[in-house]
Amino acid sequence: MQLTSVRIITGDIDRLTSFYEQVTGLVASRPAKQFAEFVGETATLAIGSAETMTLFSAGAAVPESNRTVILEFQVEDVDREFARLRPLLAEVVQEPTTMPWGNRSLLFRDPDGNLVNLFAPQSAEARARHGV
Repeated sequence: MQLTSVRIITGDIDRLTSFYEQVTGLVASRPAKQFAEFVGETATLAIGSAETMTLFSAGAAVPESNRTVILEFQVEDVDREFARLRPLLAEVVQEPTTMPWGNRSLLFRDPDGNLVNLFAPQSAEARARHGV
């Protein structure tokens, strides 16, 4: 088994897709107006409108209600990304900080309230763990 993607269900697909285009620097593919995806080397971030859930099970996913999952993106320089993204971020949870396990980390919320962590391995152990 291999994790291939994470999907966020939202009430405003255009707003959330635009936000992640600005965060990642990628242009999302939009195979349908209710769906967008950012295909990376190791995984895909998908964004689906709430109306897509009726195709699965209505009400199974509720937009803007996540308080447990963190989307994590490895970057080269957390401080540089923070400077670039700061005007875009409505809520910064934690400014760039070096964590005890050796990653430098920035934690913020996307427009739907989901937690996003941009991190860069700093210590030799962290770099080895992430293959950097």
